Amino acid sequence: MEVLQLKVYDMHLHMLDTFHRYQKTDRVLVDDSGEIVEESDSFEEDWTLENKQEIIHHFRFVSMNGGAVVTVMKEQQVQGFAVIEPASFGEKSRYRELSYIHVTRDLRGQGIGKRLFQKAGEVAKALGAEKLYIGAHPSVETQRFYQKMGCVPAKEIHPTIYAREPRDIQLEKRL
Repeated sequence: MEVLQLKVYDMHLHMLDTFHRYQKTDRVLVDDSGEIVEESDSFEEDWTLENKQEIIHHFRFVSMNGGAVVTVMKEQQVQGFAVIEPASFGEKSRYRELSYIHVTRDLRGQGIGKRLFQKAGEVAKALGAEKLYIGAHPSVETQRFYQKMGCVPAKEIHPTIYAREPRDIQLEKRL
């Protein structure tokens, strides 16, 4: 499998057609007045073809405006991807948002997410970031992944990212 940064000309409308985003969540971590606690919560998420095409449009926007899209490819199929947003932010403009990082369902647990996260960090650093900022899905599995990657609670909360999904745990990773 190849980990690479895509260029706009690499992106086509059907590149995520075979990507399987499905996730079933039974346990989540929530911020309860500054303390992270585990709770029961059951929900499922999946992407339609329309969702995937919206993401590809976002890939193009990001790539054309100073951000980056990193993918893991196998036999010309996207097996995982990460998106580093174009804008720097924070008190000293040190952060870049890692807005997406996903591995197709059938290949999770094989180290692909780790490789993708590491490459996304390298790319973000090359773009001038000192830290990645992640509004991270609250599922216990997702939070464990970020913990293994060395992420910690964000020191500066980005209000727009937080407002997008207040149940997400706001994390950062120094590069």
